Amino acid sequence: MAIKLVVNCATGAVEEVELTAQELAQRDQDAAAYAAQKAIDDAAKVEAEAQKVSGKAKLKALGLTDDEIGALL
Repeated sequence: MAIKLVVNCATGAVEEVELTAQELAQRDQDAAAYAAQKAIDDAAKVEAEAQKVSGKAKLKALGLTDDEIGALL
C-alpha cells in the first residue's frame, strides 16, 4: 500500500491517503525516466573524464610537465 500525505496548511491537519492507480503508474514512469536520465548523465561524465585524460596524455606527449598541464586546464 502506497500512501501520500495531504497537509492542510490552514488547519495543520495531516491525512494519509492511498495513491490511485494513475498516481502509481506516474510514479513508476517517473522512476524509469529518472533511471534512464541518470544512466545518460553517468555515461557523459565518464566520456568527459576520458577526454580529459586523453587531452592530458597528448599534452604530456608534447613535453609539457604536470604543472604546466595543470595551469592550462
